[in-house]
Parts: sequence; C-alpha cells; structure tokens
Amino acid sequence: MKFDPDAAASEHSGIYGLPFKPAEAKVVIIPVPFEATTSYGGGTSRGPQAVLEASKQVDLFDHETGRPYEAGIAMLDIPRKIVAWNAKAKKLGRKKARTVNEISESVNDWVYEKTSALLDDGRMPVVLGGDHSVPFGAMRAYVERFPRMGILHLDAHADLREAYEGFTYSHASIFHNVMTRLPMARLVQVGVRDVGTAEMRMIEQSNGRIRTFFDDEIASRKEKGDSFAEIADDIVAELPDQVYLSWDIDGLDPTLCPGTGTPVPGGLSWNEAIGLLRAIRRAKKRIVGLDLCEVAPGETEWDANVGARLLYKMIGFALLT
Repeated sequence: MKFDPDAAASEHSGIYGLPFKPAEAKVVIIPVPFEATTSYGGGTSRGPQAVLEASKQVDLFDHETGRPYEAGIAMLDIPRKIVAWNAKAKKLGRKKARTVNEISESVNDWVYEKTSALLDDGRMPVVLGGDHSVPFGAMRAYVERFPRMGILHLDAHADLREAYEGFTYSHASIFHNVMTRLPMARLVQVGVRDVGTAEMRMIEQSNGRIRTFFDDEIASRKEKGDSFAEIADDIVAELPDQVYLSWDIDGLDPTLCPGTGTPVPGGLSWNEAIGLLRAIRRAKKRIVGLDLCEVAPGETEWDANVGARLLYKMIGFALLT
C-alpha cells in the first residue's frame, strides 16, 4: 500500500507516522531515556517516548524544508538496557556518585557504539534525550569523522561545570567534558542565562575555543534595533563549515517547554530558534549531526509537541545543508 503523507498516522507506524525501518532510513533517531544526573526537576527519561507519540500529529510537509520525511526518518526502539541503567542510577543517587559515574560511562559507550555504527553505514544518527549528559558518546563519534566540526549549543545553561554534584558526566558538565576530553575546536553557545563563576572563567580562558552569546546580550542588541537575522548571522559566523547541533530545549522561552527540568526566564522564541537554522543555511554551512535533550512531558502534551516539531525542523534543515 502506497504511503500517504497526508493521512493520519497508523497505530503501529514509526516516528512522525512514517513507515520506515531503521535499515531503510537516512536519519535514525537514538532514544536515550537517561536522567540520573538531573539536579532539579525530573522527567526527561520519558522524553523520547513522549516525543515519539507527539510526533504523529506533525504534518510531514514543511513550508521551509519541503519533504524531509522522504529521505527516511526512523527511531530505534526504546532501549531496555538504558531504562534499567537509569532506574539503578537514580536509585543510587548522589550518595553513590562513583557507581553512577560508572553507569554513565556505560551509557556513553553505548551511545558511541550506536552512533559509530550508523555513521559507518552512511546514516545520520540523532540522539534524543534524556538529560543533556547523554550526547557525549555521539559527539565523540561525530568528531572522529568530522574533526573540523564545531558545536552550536542552544541552552539556558553553559553546562561547563566540572563533575557537578559528584557526577563526572552530569548534564551540567557535558561541555566541560567535550572541551577537555574531545578534540573539539569550537563551541558556540546561544541563549545562556544561567552561568557560574567557574564556567565564566573557563569561557574567558578558552582562547576563543568557546564563544558564548548570552541571552541578555542578544536582548540588548534587539532593543538597540538589530534584527535577529543580523544576530543569527553573527552567531553562525563563529562556527566552522561543519556544524553539530546540541540543543537543550530549555534554551527556548519556557512557555514552550514548561515541563523541562531547569526552566529559566528568557530564552529564544520559536522563530528565533528556527532563525538560527536559517542562518546556517544562508552561510552555506553544513549540519553534520544533532541531538535534542531535556524534553520532559509535563501535565499536558505541549512539551512533547514542541519537542517533536523542533526535532523535525532540525532534521529538515540538516538534510538541506
């Protein structure tokens, strides 16, 4: 039976109601339902399943990116191994941080192996968290293949803390680990509005490897009359030609993600976030990979709805560049 992109999603369809199996898809989503290092609100371990369910309400034709679904988008099954590791690590908590760190290393290795295998097979693996600790293994795999790539990091937080609350691979430490453990040339951060003194020191002493566009600086430029398109072009100009997107949904205005674990007032609007993707395309830079983290289903399906739509936009622009 021929697939109808305008029909309602069938009961047993895949992500976005699509009929593709992972072996048939260009884009393969790796769900990582892990949130053991969460330091405030929880729920992100339920994010991948919630996004999967919400995705079936997304219209497949996109006015900007056309028909990204035609390349094939599929999602791996929710991994029972990660679910079990998450339950064990959450139960152990901060009192057993050493053991939780060992579990986190196992998660990193699992994500790395999955990502590497998909890249070797010519596919674009996409990590769907979980908290923002989970894409470390994916970035490790990507930088091995794209050694000149830079990361565009959308977030309310700098995530440059060292071993936060005893967790080496904390969601608050992801980019400290990336910049100290991986050969990453460039990290460009956008929307940051919570930052610690040690994080600020790391930014200032990075010799330009870390460029942070703070939320208040963006707001100030807009107040003075700069368009967001001008600001986005300046942000993208700081990136190399190959770009990896690592987007924490709390980089958006919290009205778009009220259920996320650590919401902060401010942030980018929906159109500003998509404006960053437009700017990458204007600059003729290539999105080589991406992840989306910290989607936590709240009392309604709103967070998952926004997450599913943001993920589809990210994939669509990645396939265009």
